[in-house]
Amino acid sequence: MSEKLTGIGVSPGVIAGPVARMAGPPALTGRSVLNVPEALSAVALQLRGRAAGEAEEILEAQIMMVEDPQLLEDAERLTAEGLDPARALDRAFSAHEKALLELGGYFAERAADVEDLRHRAVAAALGRPMPGLPEPGHPYILVADDLSPADTATLDSAVLAIVTRRGGPTSHTAILARARGIPAVVACPDAGLLADGDLVAVDGSLGSVRRGVTEREIDDIRDAFLATRARLRDGRGPGRTADGHAVPLMSNIGSAADPVGEEGVGLFRTEFLFLDRRTAPSLEEQEAAYAAVFSRGGKVVVRTLDAGTDKPLPFLGLAEEENPALGIRGLRVDRVLPEVLNTQLDAMVRAAAANPSAEVWVMAPMVTTWQEAAAFAARARARGVTRVGVMIEVPAAALMARELLEHVDFLSIGTNDLSQYTFAADRQHAGLADLLDPWQPALLRLVAACARAGLEMGKPVGVCGEAAGDPRLAPVLVGLGISSLSMSATSVPAVRESLAGVTLGQCRAAAAGVL
Repeated sequence: MSEKLTGIGVSPGVIAGPVARMAGPPALTGRSVLNVPEALSAVALQLRGRAAGEAEEILEAQIMMVEDPQLLEDAERLTAEGLDPARALDRAFSAHEKALLELGGYFAERAADVEDLRHRAVAAALGRPMPGLPEPGHPYILVADDLSPADTATLDSAVLAIVTRRGGPTSHTAILARARGIPAVVACPDAGLLADGDLVAVDGSLGSVRRGVTEREIDDIRDAFLATRARLRDGRGPGRTADGHAVPLMSNIGSAADPVGEEGVGLFRTEFLFLDRRTAPSLEEQEAAYAAVFSRGGKVVVRTLDAGTDKPLPFLGLAEEENPALGIRGLRVDRVLPEVLNTQLDAMVRAAAANPSAEVWVMAPMVTTWQEAAAFAARARARGVTRVGVMIEVPAAALMARELLEHVDFLSIGTNDLSQYTFAADRQHAGLADLLDPWQPALLRLVAACARAGLEMGKPVGVCGEAAGDPRLAPVLVGLGISSLSMSATSVPAVRESLAGVTLGQCRAAAAGVL
């Protein structure tokens, strides 16, 4: 008899197979074989070996945590007091984890990452294998309480789907699962009921996990999944509806190493160049990194440095804040360190001039008022940027979209942060994952307000948040008036097929119904 468990679908696809659960943390028994610096270095080395593509930014942030001088100092002080290195590391990491939880907001989101690093460091010190994915010797459905960035970065073809008890639509697990095309369901409270060997079917679109499927069903479901994947992989051409309405489908990238679809880059996150730095990258270093992306040609929408909160950058020297999610982040860094933005804009302009086949658009994150938009636009144009835009990530900006468009050339909606600030719900809080569902009408009304302003002003308004890669939601966004969608390159084929199956009129009718 089958049983259905429910969560939130964050990466589409239907697949079936046997369950394999993540192993628990290492037991704190026995004596250490590595000292504190050696254990931390082993963890950093392991993470560096995996930091590539979509996972690069996330893993580089974890490496920064491992190499935190204060963490090393705390752990070595404990060993000087007589603690074994593994136990000293356990206690030092636990103290840092507790401090992050007490800070709340974005810092609290990092506590789970610190917990994972604690387990890895303890295992390294004890000479045991670091926590990681199960290896049952056959394809499997991965079930876990949650996945760390390091775990998600090492997913391979043996992992058919992911089911976690915690997480949310914009968690690291969700983002990286979509990037790899792996069906995933998060925030599934009953995931703990699934045992090794259980046969389950996972629907990453609807957010359901069906336990009790038969071997015959597994074969049929897998055949259908592989056929769908092959069909999508062979699809080509620009995004458009069945009646020919063009909707460019672009890619979100973090560096030149990331894959890009046929219609260009809709979000180039520049943070990768700044992570794990004690000093700011030079003008020449930035220019070379941007040129590597621009050399591909085509449209590239670049986001200026989105620092602060969950992306702390040591070289900035920003003061600690009681509520960092509402503090100095994104464009607000310019209030205290204007030269950072000046250098970045100059590097972009120089790189664009050297690559005339690229159509470079530049936008600022975390813009709240039309005055901020106007000041950024004037500054960017004065330094040679030709197409200037801003991101819509807070409700205040969405409500003033028309006024912002009087000063900039385009808007790009970051639905991840816009959801968080609209619903006052932590992006990583599993218990609030339903509030972060991109189908929430309040969020879509803000998206609609921005799209309407763009249509009135004759200027493009795109979506570059994770919602853009949902093939069910894409027609709704188009129906609201969104002009382009940007997502992980692996999400493009399914969204292209979804749009090709409906007319613009049907998209508008769906949007009206959802609102």
